[in-house]
Amino acid sequence: MQIDILYEDDRWEAAGLGPLAKRAAEATLLHLGIVPDEWEVSLLACDDARIAVLNEDFRAKPTPTNVLSWPSKERAPDDPGAVPDLPEPGPDPELGDIAIAYDTCAREAAAAGKPMADHVTHLIVHALLHLLGYDHLRDQDATLMEATEVAILGKLGLPDPY
Repeated sequence: MQIDILYEDDRWEAAGLGPLAKRAAEATLLHLGIVPDEWEVSLLACDDARIAVLNEDFRAKPTPTNVLSWPSKERAPDDPGAVPDLPEPGPDPELGDIAIAYDTCAREAAAAGKPMADHVTHLIVHALLHLLGYDHLRDQDATLMEATEVAILGKLGLPDPY
């Protein structure tokens, strides 16, 4: 899995975002039966100020959030609770873009009493599932997405975040 990271906030490098993101992304793809080496993701490692602008621009919510994702292709199924179709390998290996905010992630991890690395791993898994067509807007979709996250995190030795 190739992850192109743009570090706008140096704290992410110190936090080891690169290895965390690679491990989380590869575990997610392998869990779903996707060959990781065939795919790419772009990751913006930013702060709350930057993600607040992105959140306002793309979601009309002028506040910071922990992670945002933009799939390269719409993969969400029409039927509630249905598993999204797997992406097909081809000439364009890009799954999409992710932005993650250091400040919000650090606050959330501290508030939950969990290691930052565990929280970030969960958020990368979550964002990658969004790139692959998973969502949590409808109850059935949320149930599927959360169960998939829990299974992936369990394989990584991390506890259920829910």
